[in-house]
Amino acid sequence: MAAKDAKAQEVARKLEEYIEKIHYSERYSDDEYEYRHVILPKPLFKMIPKQFFNPDNSGTLRLLSEEEWRGIGITQSLGWEHYEVHAPEPHVLLFRRPKNYDQVQAALNGRNAAGKQPAKRK
Repeated sequence: MAAKDAKAQEVARKLEEYIEKIHYSERYSDDEYEYRHVILPKPLFKMIPKQFFNPDNSGTLRLLSEEEWRGIGITQSLGWEHYEVHAPEPHVLLFRRPKNYDQVQAALNGRNAAGKQPAKRK
């Protein structure tokens, strides 16, 4: 039992080490979206659960939901969508989100906060 716990602790330690080495590109954009790519360390890529991969045995990830990509250690602000995989480099994940996402969200949040009435005191 102790050996099992020690192995689990070692795996967790390595996972944390690999997560710290994830590379996030600068953002770039076109008229509609802003983009970024995320490069996973190859040892982390090898630890990703098999159900996250395409069933065609190509070795590429399928498109991951936000919950899934966050679950493997990718951290970025809200609004990003994993939209494409690059078969020659399967450890590179491509993300996009609508251009000006942050400004639109801030405006919506400001409008929602302004629309709320303060609670009446008795």
